[in-house]
Amino acid sequence: MSCTNSLSRRLFLQRLGLGVCVVPLAAGAVRVAQASDAALLSANAPEAKAVQYTEDAKSAKGAAAGNTCANCALYQGANGSTQGPCQIFPGKQVKAAGWCSLWAAQM
Repeated sequence: MSCTNSLSRRLFLQRLGLGVCVVPLAAGAVRVAQASDAALLSANAPEAKAVQYTEDAKSAKGAAAGNTCANCALYQGANGSTQGPCQIFPGKQVKAAGWCSLWAAQM
């Protein structure tokens, strides 16, 4: 075995390892970019009405004090954001100050 083949194989394996690490990061960046372009969920939408979604948790019937989308386990928006994606409504964003009947405590 020549030294050139060893180095070439080693370089290939290093690059393969780097590629395996970078792919999930790139996929996550694409998901975040898509989520930021998503439309805001209307409180009048059928899927919103089905779970009693409201854009202001203070006006929601059945919401415990302090429960908002921002502190729900299903909310995927960034900390401090005014709106973000929710696992319940794929392709839509919800208001961080909102609430729905599927609210779940963060663990």
